[in-house]
Order: sequence, then structure tokens, then C-alpha cells
Amino acid sequence: MNLQGKHGLVIGVANEHSIAWGCAQAYADAGASLTLTAQNDRSRDYVAPLAERIGADLVTLDVREGEQWDAVFSGLAQLDFALHSIAFAPKADLQGDLVDASAKGFGIAMEISCYSLIELCRRARPLMKSGGSITTMSYYGAQRVVPNYQLMGPVKAALEASVRQLSVDLGGDNIRVNALSPGPIATRAASGLAHFDELMRKAAADAPLGTLTTIEDVGQFAAFLASASARHVTGQTLFVDAGYCARD
Repeated sequence: MNLQGKHGLVIGVANEHSIAWGCAQAYADAGASLTLTAQNDRSRDYVAPLAERIGADLVTLDVREGEQWDAVFSGLAQLDFALHSIAFAPKADLQGDLVDASAKGFGIAMEISCYSLIELCRRARPLMKSGGSITTMSYYGAQRVVPNYQLMGPVKAALEASVRQLSVDLGGDNIRVNALSPGPIATRAASGLAHFDELMRKAAADAPLGTLTTIEDVGQFAAFLASASARHVTGQTLFVDAGYCARD
């Protein structure tokens, strides 16, 4: 997994427990230079020391702000791969039954968790002149009903469908688009799910390998997808969950 001479954009690092941080470390270990994003000034305080640790640039990006997208991409001279690792839904909509979700809450979840991938692909495309790789993060709840996942199930299903269509849209430019689907990991985003500790316990108990996935495990797979070794892999949702998805 040689990423020497490659530059990547990593969207979604919130702190050292973020899946995006595990990926950023793996990219850096493989030789890539990176640009990390922080959502706002408060999150920047957490992300800045991590960016410094791996020699990465740091920019601000709230994916709902078009001018911030403009600023991020105007500052990129080169882009070979990108990671999209963000998800959000208002707590009231996330923790209630899907049938009770508000139209506004559903729209916010779709815009931040799914449409932002489409925005990323559109803006990355002109910079990936020699091809590239774009990876997003999904979850098993996109394909099966997972207790308490609720609103995020259809949102992640839309994300996976978008990956398939985007892989076709960008395939002619030699840009690959894939989703990784890790098992449950204790991230800040996951903490919003009700009874998440029970979900993690069940995943570890039921997985054939009898363990939980780590951010480092996901990072290794993400680095592979960014490398030339995965040059014929696109349009896929790939599980990194210690085999949990095989039990259903």
C-alpha cells in the first residue's frame, strides 16, 4: 500500500477516536500527504494536534456551507484520494421510531450524511486528472434492520446506492468510489445511538472472529482502497466487521 507522492483529503476527523483518524494515520504511514478538515473552531481544537502529529494541513469545512467547500478546494493543488466519514441526525429524530421522524430531521440527516458525498465527488473530479479513489463510511444498518439505528438505516442505504451510481458516473475518469462498512466502533457520532453499548457487546459476541473492529483495522482497508492495488475495485460496499454480517 504505497501512497508516496499522493495527496488525500480526509473529511470527518473529530478526535483521536474517529474512524477518519484511523484512516488518516494509515494514509500517512503509507507515505501520503494529507489535508484534514475540522467542522468548526471548537472541533479544530481537537483536530489540530492530530493534524500536526502526521504533518497534515488543516482546513475548516462545514459541509452545509458552500463557501467553505469553495475555500477547501481552491487550496488543493493536487488530489489523489478522499475520505468521506461523516454522519449526523438530530437527536430527537435519531432516537425515536422512524415513523415519527420529522421531515426536517430526515432532510438534515440526508444532506450531511449522504448528499455531502455527492458534493465531494463533484468537486474532487476536476482535480483527479489521472484518476483517484473516494471512500465513504456506511454501516450494516443500511442493509438490515439494526435495533436503535432507526433513521440512519435509510440514510445509509441511500449512501450505498449513491456509491454505486457515482462509481458509474466517475468511472470514465478512472475515479473509483467505494464504501467501507465497519462494525460498531465507539466514536462520537455513534454515541448518539440509544443502547450503543449493547450493540457493541452483541457485535463482538456474534462476530465469527469474536472481536470488535478498530479504527486501525478500518484505516488499513481504507489505505488499500486508495492505493493502486485496488485499481479495479469500485462501486462496492466492503465489510470490515470481523465477519458479523455473515451471521444473518
